[in-house]
Amino acid sequence: MKKYYISALALLATVSGCKPVEIVNENVAVEMETVLHKNKLLEKSENKHGVESFEDLTTNDYRDAIKHGVALQKAEIKAIAENKQPPTFENTIAALDQSGKALERATSTFYPLTSSNSTEEYRDLAKEIQPILSAHSDDMYMNEQLFSRVKSVYDDASSEQLTHEQQKVLEKIYKQFERSGANLSAENKEKLRQLNQEISALQLQFSNNLLHETNNTFVKVEDVRELEGLSQGDIDRASAMAKEQGEEGKWFFNMQRASCNPVLQYCKNRELRRRVYEAYCNRGNTDNEYDNKEISTKLVRLRLERARLMGFKNCASQILDTRMAKTPEAVYNLLDQIWTPAVAKAKEELNDIREEMKKDGLDCEPEGWDYRYYMEKARTAKFNFDERELSEYLEINNVLKGVFYTANRLYGVTFKNVTSELPAYEHTANAWEVYDRDSTMLAVFYSDYFPRDGKRAGAWCTSFRGQTYEEGKRVAPVVVNVCSMTPPSADRPALQTVDNVTTMFHEFGHALHSFMRDVHYNNVAGVERDFVELPSQINEHWAFEPEVLDVYAKHYKTGASLPAELLQKYDACSKYGQGFATVEYLASSLVDMDLHVLTDVPEDFDVIKFEEEKLRERGIPRQIQPRYRVTNFSHTMGGGYTAGYYSYIWAEVLDADGFDAFKETGDIFNQEVAEKFRKYVLTPGGIDDGMTMYRNFRGSEPKIDALLRNRGLK
Repeated sequence: MKKYYISALALLATVSGCKPVEIVNENVAVEMETVLHKNKLLEKSENKHGVESFEDLTTNDYRDAIKHGVALQKAEIKAIAENKQPPTFENTIAALDQSGKALERATSTFYPLTSSNSTEEYRDLAKEIQPILSAHSDDMYMNEQLFSRVKSVYDDASSEQLTHEQQKVLEKIYKQFERSGANLSAENKEKLRQLNQEISALQLQFSNNLLHETNNTFVKVEDVRELEGLSQGDIDRASAMAKEQGEEGKWFFNMQRASCNPVLQYCKNRELRRRVYEAYCNRGNTDNEYDNKEISTKLVRLRLERARLMGFKNCASQILDTRMAKTPEAVYNLLDQIWTPAVAKAKEELNDIREEMKKDGLDCEPEGWDYRYYMEKARTAKFNFDERELSEYLEINNVLKGVFYTANRLYGVTFKNVTSELPAYEHTANAWEVYDRDSTMLAVFYSDYFPRDGKRAGAWCTSFRGQTYEEGKRVAPVVVNVCSMTPPSADRPALQTVDNVTTMFHEFGHALHSFMRDVHYNNVAGVERDFVELPSQINEHWAFEPEVLDVYAKHYKTGASLPAELLQKYDACSKYGQGFATVEYLASSLVDMDLHVLTDVPEDFDVIKFEEEKLRERGIPRQIQPRYRVTNFSHTMGGGYTAGYYSYIWAEVLDADGFDAFKETGDIFNQEVAEKFRKYVLTPGGIDDGMTMYRNFRGSEPKIDALLRNRGLK
């Protein structure tokens, strides 16, 4: 154990220019040696590709490893700040960039599990370590001695011959210090610390509340006749859920999309649709112990206070300062261009819904719980298309073959299933080695597709290890796609909806971005939030291309390929419903911005009333709720996409225009275009800003026309 410890110190000495004894005091050394012998997160992994031993790690292991990582990085920072040598890029910027590897390893293993395999113990630990990590970040970025060295290198950058990547690293680190309060007075630094602590704690509480509300809000049915219209598979899953809750012989639906969406889309029982719809929309808004209204209000107020402290007029201005959009005005300009034609299209769809309701003898205005059900009926009537018929050709393992096929045709990558050879972080997940066209290994990929208790709603891409360099060699990332797809039932395999297939391609686009990133410094691994969705969303375009469908769309019983007639029906109606889909998305994006451009938050502020008033002013059809109401809007209230939910539509302008680059050649797998996309978008990380990368790929800035055309709004 001591050999590993000395090796770690030797590494620190290399990057900081200090002797090991100057880095870690005796007490820290003793603490490290105490935990090293019993915690696999503090030993070099002996598993294939260095994947962590998930099944052997306990909550205490994560706690110890994170605290150890904090202590070690504090020592690294101290060594950099107190280095007697004049500050240079290598002994200050590069050393800072490479610090915290032990902490990164611990948090990168722990935090993905809090979203996909959350337990009460994990949630309690997250609450415990959140203030520790927040304080540690503040300690680093408010360290005056450290900032003085960083600023010295930044101010004198012309004296060093830095590469383009190094220049970007220097710029990002310097600006991160500025944005983290390095230039504030001592009094204001303390205020910022308090605000950061409060905000991060509230975001975590919001997310934990929402996880509980999503997985433990049930709508109970006692008579199977109320389930008319649902498939037998949906009915069986509802029966199994009721049994798990101790109510065998009944049927339960929770607020996971795989559970509640079939009711809203196919169930004939209007009252059941209402109950499910209202339960889903009101997550976090039921005045129980998991209510998120007060938390949301506090977050809006505290974020505004923090922005003002940092010299910005509102939270959105502070956040967008580092995004492609740059200003709230630019975001509103884009959203407003799409809002008007989207609302007009949604009103056309409402007329179709009214006609379908009349056929059922309903002489009343549609409600929110009628929208999906009667829009599906209208689509069937207009186009003679039933999505459930198409779903019989969309078995999840076959869809994954289509995902892999597309990646292979575009970039030459291949995949080898190594599930039995690697540690399993979840027993339903599969593991793959990802190889480049020259047979070098690019990444390890885990696919985790089915809902379960402890997994939050939605779909995302995360990493247990990001792409790095060690001793001059590229270290492959360990990347995970986490989704809540339709699971198999007693009589059917896991047949997916069109939306689920699109989601699989989407999340794999994020994975491709992670696979192919090739940067030497941690601080240029990331891209702007409103650029990050480009790789994922452009990958969606191949999902239902005929050449790709020929590979994976096979009937689950017969193995027959998708009939041309059924594909033609799907193509004809694929844009139907885009009025609704676009309006519900834009509604959330606009409310996100409206909350974060506020320059005053009254004492009696009510986030739900604010949301309703803002959308009513914009003329939203009353039958459409935002995709996420404020109290279950994890993207913005849980952090990550705060004042940034617009990013999906911003990136859609890019991806729609970008896919046209392939179509213009007459070959959706054109290798020249694919290579340019890989070279200028997937590989560089954040070495350039997003628009520069896009122009390098496309040769010009994007136009909105392709987006409007693809959504049927033009």
